[in-house]
Amino acid sequence: MQALFIGQTYIDVTFITDHMPTGDEKHVASAYAVSFGGNAVTAAFCCAKLGVVPDLIATVANDWLGRMFQDMSAKYGISIHPRKVNSSSLSFIMPKDGKRAIVRCRDDEHIHPFPLLNLGGCRALHVDGHQPDAAIHYAKLCREAGILTSLDGGGLRTNTHELLEFIDVAIVAERLCEQMDLTPEKMLDYLKSRGSRVGGVTQGEKGLLWYDETGAVRTMPALPIARERVLDTNGAGDVFHGAYVYSYLANPGKSWHDHFEFARAASTFKIQRLGNEAGLPTLADIENVKQEFQIGRKKEFWD
Repeated sequence: MQALFIGQTYIDVTFITDHMPTGDEKHVASAYAVSFGGNAVTAAFCCAKLGVVPDLIATVANDWLGRMFQDMSAKYGISIHPRKVNSSSLSFIMPKDGKRAIVRCRDDEHIHPFPLLNLGGCRALHVDGHQPDAAIHYAKLCREAGILTSLDGGGLRTNTHELLEFIDVAIVAERLCEQMDLTPEKMLDYLKSRGSRVGGVTQGEKGLLWYDETGAVRTMPALPIARERVLDTNGAGDVFHGAYVYSYLANPGKSWHDHFEFARAASTFKIQRLGNEAGLPTLADIENVKQEFQIGRKKEFWD
């Protein structure tokens, strides 16, 4: 095990349409994609696509969507440690004008306790707050073992406050700021107070507001991609997380500025593709984005 990700599994159905029918009306979408979904789950697939294949504790149901997800995982070589639920979770996503409307059908009633795994060789843990009992259990173990812990704080969970005590790198969404009635700047202060040595708030088109190990607050603007090239922003944050975890694993000696710069290029690639799977970049894709926007050195920094 090189890394462990923990999250809630979705199957995402993403479609492009200029009209949503009502009543008995029918309408044909112009394009669609079916893919794996879920915050930490998508991040795990991104990390695997880039070259470090993690283990994944994820919800799995014994239905055809669950079997589809296991087929997807096998394609990427990801070892699934399933946590059984009765029904697979499903998301219907409609991207439009740089935003996305989502309808979710979720089963997070776990039938069994979370699996207990041997963390020998593990160098990073990434959680999204789903499966809160598993997240806190493994965050504590990894903190004690000196294994990097990372949180995708997409929203307020039942144990977010407690969990943050054991998180090294906490990158949260503006939505969490709104739920906690904090400005992005105050959120950074809160993350510092909980002990996260690196923290940040993703702000979409405005980029990333973050602080490094010294506590110095920095900004990393989003890359100036033309609006007409933005097709599907759903999953961009998940790709961002998966990419910086990969970057840390591939080059732990690099700075967090480098890791986040790498992740920013990865998420820029994602927003130009429909669906999570099509939006997973390769190392070459990320280098192409960096070259297009003249980011960093010409030499690949992960060499």
